[in-house]
Amino acid sequence: MQGAMSRASHGATQKTMHETMRETTAGTMHETMHGTTVLCVRKDNKAVLVADGQVTMGDHVMKHTARKTRRLYNDKVIAGFAGSTADAISLFERFEGKLQEHSGNLQKAAVELAKEWRKDRALRHLEALLIVADSKGTFVLSGNGDVIEPDDGLCAIGSGGTYALAAARAMMKHSKLATKELALEAMRIASEICIYTNGNFTVEEI
Repeated sequence: MQGAMSRASHGATQKTMHETMRETTAGTMHETMHGTTVLCVRKDNKAVLVADGQVTMGDHVMKHTARKTRRLYNDKVIAGFAGSTADAISLFERFEGKLQEHSGNLQKAAVELAKEWRKDRALRHLEALLIVADSKGTFVLSGNGDVIEPDDGLCAIGSGGTYALAAARAMMKHSKLATKELALEAMRIASEICIYTNGNFTVEEI
């Protein structure tokens, strides 16, 4: 069984958030934009979501000041995305509908969106990762049906996510920075390492 799995995966190209995915449809080549960093820090009863503004297509920077965060459900929920902008907008709209349906219960809305995202034939092709947070909780959502609540209140997505997360965890343990300042400093570190992440940040607090 293991050998069969190895043979099935041999030669397959692993796709990461910062890679440009090229697909040929009806003879037309189009590129999906990937590469970004979104970080959420929860500390001192506050949640801060920070995203960079760079949009990269292939080896070109297409935009420096994109907004990858949103406030939802009467500003009671903050959300950020990594992946295709059009796909993320569709997911934000559906997620806000789930929030309305479940009276603002973030966990229930997140679980229901993840289930629909995985099962729906149209939704399952959407390429994005979401971070959503309210005053009580933080979740990472994916199209695989994942709903992950971080143990330490820190999570990050996108090509520079691991750098931002590592920096935030170190500063959480070894500094007395306030929540917003800690999140911004972690993002600055990520932007100095990840070529798909810039220093134009948007910040949402709750």
